[in-house]
Formats: sequence, structure tokens, C-alpha cells
Amino acid sequence: MDDISNDKVCFVIVKAREFDAKVPVEEPDPGSNSADDGEREILVDYADDATFEELKTFIDSLDRDEQCALIALTWVGRGTYSADEWREALQEAHDEANERAAEYLLGTPLLADYLEEGLSQFGEDCTGFEMGHL
Repeated sequence: MDDISNDKVCFVIVKAREFDAKVPVEEPDPGSNSADDGEREILVDYADDATFEELKTFIDSLDRDEQCALIALTWVGRGTYSADEWREALQEAHDEANERAAEYLLGTPLLADYLEEGLSQFGEDCTGFEMGHL
């Protein structure tokens, strides 16, 4: 799997986990001081969420081959394809890809888990990535 670097996949995994940790908005305009609330506001999923925007911008900045590799890796991770079927998964991703790759990926429940499992199918992981990049 040479179509995208592990660092790029691991970045998406880390950011997708941050995004998945968000909870629905219960109080749209809280009047309290966030420091007094233990900074819990960071976990609330507001419409203009910075984590979502950062991840979407990152995926949009990837070239088409890298976007397709992320999609194919997601499919390998969820079991639609095996690692041995990588080229087939990649070809289907190219056939189906359009300018909405980021929206497709970000709309995939468990994206981080699928990408992590996809990497593991190729004997790769994100060990050490978080320590050096967060």
C-alpha cells in the first residue's frame, strides 16, 4: 500500500477520533465561563466545528490518488475488501470518486476504527505517531 503515507492516514485517524468524541449540542448559547465548566465545551459538536473543518480541509488537500487510497483503506478496514484485494478496492475508489471524497469519508461512522483496521491488515499502525504529532 504505497498510495498514501502512513503519517497522513494516522493524522486522519487522530482527527477523526477527536471528531467522533463530540457530543450533540444541548445548550446552544451557554452563558457560563468555560474555565468554570472544566472546558467541557470542547466536546460539543457545534456547526462550525474546528476539528471537522481541519479534517475536511486536510482530506480536500490530498491529491485524488491519496483520497482514493483513504477510501479503499476504509473499505479494507470494514471488511468490504481484504488486503489481498487492495488493487481492486483502489480501482473501485477511483471509479466512484468525485469531489466529495472528504464528505464521504467524514460521513462514515467509525472512520478512525476502519482506517486503523485497514492499516493493520497491511502490518502497519500509528504507534509513535501521536507522540510526535500532537
